[in-house]
Amino acid sequence: MAESQTDQESNKDQSVTGEAAAGEPGNSAAQAPGKAKGGRDDADKGGDAGEAARRRRRPVVWLIGVAVIALLVAGGAYYWITTRGLESTDDAYTDGRAVDIAPQVAGEVASLDVKDNQFVHKGQALIHIDPRQYQIARDQAEGALETAKRQYQGQVYGAEIARKNFPALLEQAQAQLASAKANQLKAKADDDRQKSLPKLATTQQEVDAANAALAQADAQVMLADAQVQQNSPVQQRIGETDQQVGQLNGQVEQAEARLNQANLNLSWTIVSAPQDGWITKRNVEIGNYVSPGQQIFSIVSPDVWITANFKENQLAQMRPGQSAKIRVDAYPQLDLRGHVDSIQMGSGSKFAAFPAENATGNFVKIVQRVPVKIVIDSGLDPDLPLPLGLSVDPTVTVTGQ
Repeated sequence: MAESQTDQESNKDQSVTGEAAAGEPGNSAAQAPGKAKGGRDDADKGGDAGEAARRRRRPVVWLIGVAVIALLVAGGAYYWITTRGLESTDDAYTDGRAVDIAPQVAGEVASLDVKDNQFVHKGQALIHIDPRQYQIARDQAEGALETAKRQYQGQVYGAEIARKNFPALLEQAQAQLASAKANQLKAKADDDRQKSLPKLATTQQEVDAANAALAQADAQVMLADAQVQQNSPVQQRIGETDQQVGQLNGQVEQAEARLNQANLNLSWTIVSAPQDGWITKRNVEIGNYVSPGQQIFSIVSPDVWITANFKENQLAQMRPGQSAKIRVDAYPQLDLRGHVDSIQMGSGSKFAAFPAENATGNFVKIVQRVPVKIVIDSGLDPDLPLPLGLSVDPTVTVTGQ
């Protein structure tokens, strides 16, 4: 009994010692279950807090998403409304007439009357070419014309005389022929009488004289007849004279043409502006020798328009007369207004130096561009130059016209 009681007390002391050991900080086995339970509790509490925060933020996210979608829809609707019926392109530029100025005669530049970028008016002198050689040529042409006129006038006077002389010469030849024939008849009668007389009634000398007179009369008749034949083509001879008059008249006209050409060459020694505009690309100085066809200036006309190269799929509703708004890159403050003047009857590639040959090789479809001429109606500022070739952005209203 005493031993069993002692054993029970010993076991009780060991169990107390084990529990105390389990309660010490160094015993991890005893502490692990308590810590694991505490971690799960904290995680549950953290998850509940995050879910609550997400629930609180969810309406705000939905509102932001709806607002973004509404803004996108509104922006798309605004863009569709504002761009509906409009066609625009950035492949456009200012265009106009640029006339190349070149002399028509050769010579040394005696004076230069304009400066770079100067505005000139039609007919204003640009340069003067040394005129002396052309003045000499003009004087020579005047002398040749005067000589030709004198020759012509003399031939005209001769033709008037010929119209009277040729018929008179024919009548004179005919009269001489009649006189010769009369003398021939008398000589024939005298010769016949001498032959019919007896030899004792005449002398041989008289017979020989009668024969000689007859022969001379025959010769006179032949001579007179030849003169009649010579003077018979009266109209032909008058026509020949008239032809000579016409020939000299042609020489007069040629001399007049040479004089006109000389005067024209002399006038060309002053190179004048063919139209109003600005001097550009000046390529001449005083003392330079210029030749016909040599470009010395370009004159840009004040008439400026827009050449816009629209894509072919933008032309379906584009027509002449439709209004256009033009923005100039160089002058954003300008508000230019215009209208479509015309559409070129051919794409740009059709008139290129080397047009495409679509019938050769592999075909790749390329969207073509067609030049459209837009005339500026309003908005130009006289204080702002609008050079050719400036980039512009035209927008054409193709509906609602």
